Amino acid sequence: MAHDNKDSKRVLIYPAIDLRGGHCVRLRQGDYAQETVFGDDPAAMARQWVSLGATYLHLVDLDGARQGHPVNGESVRRIVAAVNVGCQLGGGIRNEHHVAEVLGWGVQRVILGSRALQDPDWCERMCRSFPGKVALGIDARNGHVATEGWLTQSEVTALDLALRCAAWPLAAIIYTDIGRDGMLAGPNVEATVELARKLQQASGKPVPVIASGGVTTLEDVALLARAGLAGCIIGRALYEGQLDLAQAIAVARKEAANPS
Repeated sequence: MAHDNKDSKRVLIYPAIDLRGGHCVRLRQGDYAQETVFGDDPAAMARQWVSLGATYLHLVDLDGARQGHPVNGESVRRIVAAVNVGCQLGGGIRNEHHVAEVLGWGVQRVILGSRALQDPDWCERMCRSFPGKVALGIDARNGHVATEGWLTQSEVTALDLALRCAAWPLAAIIYTDIGRDGMLAGPNVEATVELARKLQQASGKPVPVIASGGVTTLEDVALLARAGLAGCIIGRALYEGQLDLAQAIAVARKEAANPS
């Protein structure tokens, strides 16, 4: 179930399921030492979000991101089997074998991050080999790209990396402001919208941009939807009960119909 880019009024809410050691967890600002475990059955968590209206899930293999290869395959396969919605997965996908392996688990989309910065030619080749199946994850700290599970800081800006990749047949670009992630501090709307605007200018067509990091309130969701973004990923706010998923989906739908 791929993202339907023809429907410009559709703003997807992606509940995040972060996997570590087979558990569903959340980290603060990507710090593995600041982990909260929210469940021992990620497939049950996936069913819960779908029962509340989710039509797409955002999965992250935290062990994979750190080790450089997919690790939580069993949990991912259980999630895919448990729900009848699209899933996208990032974390540790660093070569073509990994891409094919993860897509073979039944996810709709793989998210490439670290390798896109280190080897953009390879990443472009993956996008062209698996058109519409690859999303680019751009994780930024103070505007600069961070890689290797956010452990390494780059000199390249998020915008420069996005523009370099704008012409590829990407499913989406997922922009995460690490400073906001897991902090319940609100998303970096300005940076995300600016990224989407400059991408559209450069490529002559809208590139789906999904916001990630810090989405906490219905007003956050409304701001992102009004700005015309393709979607937003929500994690800790859902798990801690600060945001109701069904309400967030309703607000996204309403505001996207009346963009600013």
